[in-house]
Amino acid sequence: MSPKTLTQSLTLLSLAFLPWPGRVRALYRALSDRNSLCREKLYLNLGYWKDRAADLDAAAEAMADLLARTARLTTDDEVLDAGFGFADQDIFWAEKYHPKVIHGINISPEQVRQAQARIHERGCGSVIRLTTGDATTLPFSNESFDVVLALESAFHFHTRQDFFREAQRVLRPGGRLALADLTATGKRLAFKDRCAELIGRSFWQIPKANLYPSTAYQERLAACGFAPVQVSSIWPDVYPPFADYARTRLQDQDVIRRMSPLFRRLLSSSLKARRKLSPEAMDYILVLAIKPSSQDASKQR
Repeated sequence: MSPKTLTQSLTLLSLAFLPWPGRVRALYRALSDRNSLCREKLYLNLGYWKDRAADLDAAAEAMADLLARTARLTTDDEVLDAGFGFADQDIFWAEKYHPKVIHGINISPEQVRQAQARIHERGCGSVIRLTTGDATTLPFSNESFDVVLALESAFHFHTRQDFFREAQRVLRPGGRLALADLTATGKRLAFKDRCAELIGRSFWQIPKANLYPSTAYQERLAACGFAPVQVSSIWPDVYPPFADYARTRLQDQDVIRRMSPLFRRLLSSSLKARRKLSPEAMDYILVLAIKPSSQDASKQR
């Protein structure tokens, strides 16, 4: 085992002992760019498999495209991406949708550095601007953006509702908040599902305060001043096909060669456990929330 791999494994093992603010940073520092299930890209989302993508590279890009279409992204938009990973989605959005600018914020300094290097290689530096920071305390002034995006990142935020408030603050009137996100369901879970939820939440650093069903998700966005709010489940086109793909992909030699052995074992165990659980134990949702314009707000009063 190389010194780098050993360090990553020790970091994963240390998650339970770190204070909350450092856990997500530590998790993604440990995962690094060597632990992706993609073949060429470094997307970190589960992918959108409705059109039967051949691999995670294509499915993850399909998810990025779905989120952009949900947000109605245009060439006139100034965009904030909260939790951009290695910036694959930002490069994709810049090259396909050509917004004016994409600002990205990410709590992991390592990911920011690697993403900046990748953006420079693609020649996107004039459009994509990345910084290290916390999505619950955004370093941007009021009404700075037309669109705020969070692609499979908001479940990490401590708390997600704090992010909703910040997104509402930095959006211009009429601005759109679009999210692809994991959440809980309203179903009462069996004991085995509750145990699995606890293990998964602990490893993936999901605050308990973020585990609520889509109805509560919608209510929290409304309480932060968004109207209208649209929430739809896309679970069948996300997790089940991802899990089928991942089980096979973990056996590929290039994954075995580069992936942290500890992370590979943890991911494999998680996939095996998930196969035995109720499909209703979790949900994956697509969200669009609008910040009312001044005229809309006056009509509501």
